[in-house]
Amino acid sequence: MEKQSWNLQPGVQMDPKLAEEVARMACALKSLDVYTSMLLDDEGCPEDLRQTVQEGLDAMARVFQW
Repeated sequence: MEKQSWNLQPGVQMDPKLAEEVARMACALKSLDVYTSMLLDDEGCPEDLRQTVQEGLDAMARVFQW
């Protein structure tokens, strides 16, 4: 079994299998954040995409400790 790079925030209770799946989605979202950050350097990233990604990252931070 792989060592996980996250822990649930204190007070968050979630089935471990479900938490693993959600963490995978969170990692994908973090990757999207890197991608949109690169686009921002090229000034071609729409603001609504940047905002959507940031909202997702904020939501994941409420669930997981990285």
